Amino acid sequence: MPKLVIVESPTKARTIKGFLPPGYEVLDSHGHIRDLPNSASEVPKRYKKEAWAKLGINVKDDFALLYVVAPENRKKVRELKKALQAADELIIATDEDREGESIGWHIFDELKPKVPVKRIVFHEITKSAIVQALENPGALNEDLVNAQKARRILDRLVGYSLSPLLWKKVAPKLSAGRVQSAAMRMLVERERARRQFVPGAYWDLAAQLATRQAEAFGARLHALNGVRVAAGRDFDKDTGEVAAGANVVVLNEEQARGVQAQLTGMAWRVASVAERGVTRRPAAPFTTSTLQIEANRRFGFSARRTMRVAQDLYESGHITYMRTDSVHLSSEAIQGARRKAEELFGADALVPQPRAYKTASRNAQEAHEAIRPAGDRMQSAREKQLKDAERRLYDLIWKRTVATQLRDARLNNITVSIDACPEGAAAQEADAPGWDAAHPRVRIAAFRASGTRILEQGFLRLYAEAPAEPKEDADGQGRPDFLSAPLPRLAEGEPLDLERLDCAGHETRPPARFTDASLVKALVDNGIGRPSTYASIIDTIQQRQYAFKRKQEIVPTFMALAVVSLLEQTFSSLVDYEFTARMEDVLDQIAVGKVEWLQYVEDFFLGDAGLEVQVSEQEARIDASLFRSLELPNFEYQVRINRFGPYIERPGAGGDDDDSERVDLPPDMAPADLTMAAADALFQRKMAGPKRLGLDAQGEEILLRDGRYGPYVQLGQAQEGPSRPKRVSLPKNLPLEEVTLEQAQALLALPRTLGVHPEDGEPVITHVGRYGPYVNHGPKFVTLKGADTVFNVTLARALALLAEARPSRRAQPKVLRELGAHPEDQAPLQVLEGYYGPYVKHHRLNASLPKDVKPEALTLDAAVALLEERRQQKKKTPRRKAAPRPRRRTRRA
Repeated sequence: MPKLVIVESPTKARTIKGFLPPGYEVLDSHGHIRDLPNSASEVPKRYKKEAWAKLGINVKDDFALLYVVAPENRKKVRELKKALQAADELIIATDEDREGESIGWHIFDELKPKVPVKRIVFHEITKSAIVQALENPGALNEDLVNAQKARRILDRLVGYSLSPLLWKKVAPKLSAGRVQSAAMRMLVERERARRQFVPGAYWDLAAQLATRQAEAFGARLHALNGVRVAAGRDFDKDTGEVAAGANVVVLNEEQARGVQAQLTGMAWRVASVAERGVTRRPAAPFTTSTLQIEANRRFGFSARRTMRVAQDLYESGHITYMRTDSVHLSSEAIQGARRKAEELFGADALVPQPRAYKTASRNAQEAHEAIRPAGDRMQSAREKQLKDAERRLYDLIWKRTVATQLRDARLNNITVSIDACPEGAAAQEADAPGWDAAHPRVRIAAFRASGTRILEQGFLRLYAEAPAEPKEDADGQGRPDFLSAPLPRLAEGEPLDLERLDCAGHETRPPARFTDASLVKALVDNGIGRPSTYASIIDTIQQRQYAFKRKQEIVPTFMALAVVSLLEQTFSSLVDYEFTARMEDVLDQIAVGKVEWLQYVEDFFLGDAGLEVQVSEQEARIDASLFRSLELPNFEYQVRINRFGPYIERPGAGGDDDDSERVDLPPDMAPADLTMAAADALFQRKMAGPKRLGLDAQGEEILLRDGRYGPYVQLGQAQEGPSRPKRVSLPKNLPLEEVTLEQAQALLALPRTLGVHPEDGEPVITHVGRYGPYVNHGPKFVTLKGADTVFNVTLARALALLAEARPSRRAQPKVLRELGAHPEDQAPLQVLEGYYGPYVKHHRLNASLPKDVKPEALTLDAAVALLEERRQQKKKTPRRKAAPRPRRRTRRA
């Protein structure tokens, strides 16, 4: 009888099966096979009358959990139970973290095996790791299971207790979450800071200088007559004025241009050159959070996409487990990285002693290893022949891992001071202190330039971290190109030639909004949540319409401001960062058996100041009208929330509240960007009604209108009845104010046929849909981006975009190879390109190609083996019988 191995995913199952000897059957569970009920329809009949059934937690009976198998998982559970009946041993090989332990426990509890059960864990899916795990099996870790159970209970209790309260007091379909709400508060606090921010204005000068050897570089004005010139960091973000106690010169435009004129004829020389040696150590190997941060900064990957690609790499055996807080590397990995580094750069490039890292995170699980290439060979992405996103992410992980064993980088940070003073004046005479704004005479101007000289590249020859987001006091002005020029070798007293002198005005910028990278970093720094959950937290906030993405920024909505305001004033502990972090600490203590989970959950929910008591007390006290109105600084009108979303309300022409005017806020309006001018423009647009652009060829009016979901063009007036006039949304890159009659006519003429596809003669069209402009051929749709628009896209460009796009699920599969005849019936075998990748087809039987097998390398024998394996899998999966149709009742006369 075979030994049954159960993992979470099909890809992981395929990879592991390749490393096991005969006698093992590997099946996947498709993640969790059961969970708490998501709706009343999932509650079993015998519990439907119980008051706690929909919650799924009987808080009066030691928080007993009601687990149900979701309808989509029932077929999988039957398959696993049938396979277990034919096995003599069950091996649970789910992931090594709390979630994996919980999945394994649910499998055990649901299948109720009567054969011996073993639990194996491994950090990477390689043959040596699998063999070692089989040789050292263990049992399910009850403490880890309890920690995950406690986390699930806490999340459920917070969500199911607070969400109905939000429905009543703010708007329907809202939600709250234990970690989600704290993360949302971070977004809201940053938006409030942006709203209250007062910009400070200043001017400065930048000089392009050259040595007598014609080496050009740039420098910025630092001081005038010994008094430092103001920069962005000198301004108070709340007042826009120079911070108290700062002795600086704040130049306006007139003064800056006056200084520019005086400096043009002055003598320039190097006053001093200061060098400071710096040693930089390579960054630690990736953890879950640092991988998400770096992938977002380098590639613009969302946290969700990073984790999805990393999951694929792990399950295919390319990297180690990707949910980890540890920066620890095994001795095998360190030696593998050293061998690879020596192979690439020579023995002299290695750090003399193997370099190890220690985790500093407050909630780190040291039993895990950092994210690194699997195995000890440390093959590059090119050697593994990876493509697209997998190649980019693997290359990042590979470089960071190998770089840990390269020497430190040694650099010199250089600061050069440059003086400009009147021709022939001695430095002692020119350097008279003080600056008189009323009589701005330049006696001496000090400029500064800085640079870095690399003495020893060390690890930088392979890997350097991506720069973080700009600092909060940075201004929005672009730097002159010459400021980025490398700094030449300069000597004290060396004369310089002035080639160019620019002056520019600046405004300090408000704190930057969070991106995926900076929000993940903030959550980590505050000890909130687990890195493995950050992707789902960020996604949930957007799905609940508490935030939206604007390029890389995560922008909170007015609804988020209302919800966070309510939670801060009524359930402050649930959005308190330190309180949320302490909960994570307790869950970690449960995971190692130091805290009893049931007692903690009881205290949290049923204690004297528990959540149940708080909700009961606050529900009667909360005045809904307070939280459906938002008071915004520097905004005279009222922003309100109703079931349809946010809107602005202002008094009517007579000043009577009963005659107030209202206008909906656009869904992409950021709270910090709502000014009085923007609000008045919305009211004016509403009062003006649709703009008449002209007539079409048939004499019908073409109107430009602005709806709740954005502007659109409309052909003709709305008529009574079911028929509606033709409407087409404006593309996002076409401003409402710039729409011409010709553009409106072109939009209303959509869909536009660009031509026919050369392969099948079917039309290729372009149109604007729900998700923006696109081109379409048969079942395939490709969104237009960048410079491509419905107005300028050509047939050739559309064909190129369609060729690059992923195949549609409904598209006719493309034949990649003809393999020959099947040995049994001589039917042709083909390799086809499908939506989920290449597969081999024989009659109606399809078998996907493993990720490590390329279509061009597949042999006929290998294809037959894949088909046979797939046929055996289908035999083991029982067909689901159709439910009997209910008898139709006839009404008696």
